[in-house]
Amino acid sequence: MVNNIAYTRNEAGTLVYSTQIFREYSTAGKLMLDINYTAHNGTDWSAGTKRVYDYDGSNKVLDESYTLSNGAWVGSSREVWTYTSGKKTYYLYPNTQAGGRNSMIARADRPDGPFTVCNWDPKDPKRTVGVLGFDPAAFIDDDGRVYGYWGFEQSFGAELDPETMCTVKPGAKVVTDMVSGLRQAGEFRFFEASSLRKIKDKYVFIYSRWTADGDFGLPEANNTLAYAWSDSPLGPWNYGGTVIDARGRDTDEDGNPIWTAAPGGNTHGSLCEIGGQWYIFYHRQAGLGGFDRQAMVAPVDVQVTEGPGGKVVISEAEYTSEGFELGGLDPLERHSAGIACWFTGPRPADKDNLGNKYYGSYIQPLRAEWDGEGDPYDLSVNHNPVVNNTAGSVVGYKYFNFDGLRAARAKKLLVRLVPQGVKGRIVIMADHPHHGTRLGVIRLSGREKQTVVQKCARVRKAMKLQGKHALFFVFESDTPDTSLCELEDFVFLHN
Repeated sequence: MVNNIAYTRNEAGTLVYSTQIFREYSTAGKLMLDINYTAHNGTDWSAGTKRVYDYDGSNKVLDESYTLSNGAWVGSSREVWTYTSGKKTYYLYPNTQAGGRNSMIARADRPDGPFTVCNWDPKDPKRTVGVLGFDPAAFIDDDGRVYGYWGFEQSFGAELDPETMCTVKPGAKVVTDMVSGLRQAGEFRFFEASSLRKIKDKYVFIYSRWTADGDFGLPEANNTLAYAWSDSPLGPWNYGGTVIDARGRDTDEDGNPIWTAAPGGNTHGSLCEIGGQWYIFYHRQAGLGGFDRQAMVAPVDVQVTEGPGGKVVISEAEYTSEGFELGGLDPLERHSAGIACWFTGPRPADKDNLGNKYYGSYIQPLRAEWDGEGDPYDLSVNHNPVVNNTAGSVVGYKYFNFDGLRAARAKKLLVRLVPQGVKGRIVIMADHPHHGTRLGVIRLSGREKQTVVQKCARVRKAMKLQGKHALFFVFESDTPDTSLCELEDFVFLHN
């Protein structure tokens, strides 16, 4: 993911480019498009820094013939200014998993491509050359020196030859175990997803960390992005902490730690500063398997103490539905249920390495096709329902900005859903699902047609709310273990 953000300038100003060599959907301020973690080609998304939430997709950036049947996973891209030619060159590291192509890199004159592979093996045109391995990332220092990072459960780094951008620089050596790996002693617990940033005079290493059993009072999981910092691009490294936990850590009514989202499934991502604000870009899990993923962004605070003995402190981001909408989502705009950041059941979900088992609500992956011409944020394309809403389930959204409801005289919440033949009700809560403010209720008779219907709840108390508040749907029924409905979308309306 955003070990793959690059920058360029043109007449329109600075653009933020996110080159995705796996199909995904973006919850960053808006919502999503597709949620398959791998693809044979990628879509390049860009947005102006003044409207970072309004992305536009371009054509595919890497031809599918380069990746063969295995597809390409999360990649990294880097911008290089070529002084001899007087123009910039962009390098893409797509992490293709096809045999003999794990070290593939490609280059282009624009950050949105098209990219052409530039490291084919002269002795075998079906393979590539280079040292880079799993989940590669590249970093170009201020002095022009190039570094590469990669690894799965074991981290590697090396200075690269700037002529090839993929082989070790003559005289340099690969640094093995740059930070301690998952199966080694040490607190780093590196899993995968290497990414490197330089902030002031410090080097910041972002990676996917597999937490230890008992960390944060929860079982082990690979849902977190962590960071380390150093005075050198290849270490030694100091462990910094967690940047985002894609399990949505919270506490239950007794104060015990819980996850409010997927208990298992990894994440990739990195840092980017836009308009003076730092963000962590990451992805989180949807569906039952480990490979349906939402791309997301959240603000963080980055503090750097420069000089010898200095350090880097990055705040842990909150797991929300906002994306770039830092002032809160607009309740007067219809939102897909699939932007939920809280989905829990009557008992905690179970996980294994590649999937999750839910006893209550979860986001169902849909793969609607986008023609590349229409509005990619239209809910006919950009939508995922929340399903398996059994009694005791909670679906939540952080945060909506309720400032405009009074002026709009919005006293109703209109919800589109698919009844499942179960009698029950949906209690609408603000701030907390159990001890927040009760706003209203939607009743289900159990006799409705099992097709998309509209239900309305009177929510007069919502007009008294000011600023940002969380919104929750609490499902209640005397029939256990059976879904009351599929939740489609919702919007606040005036009478």
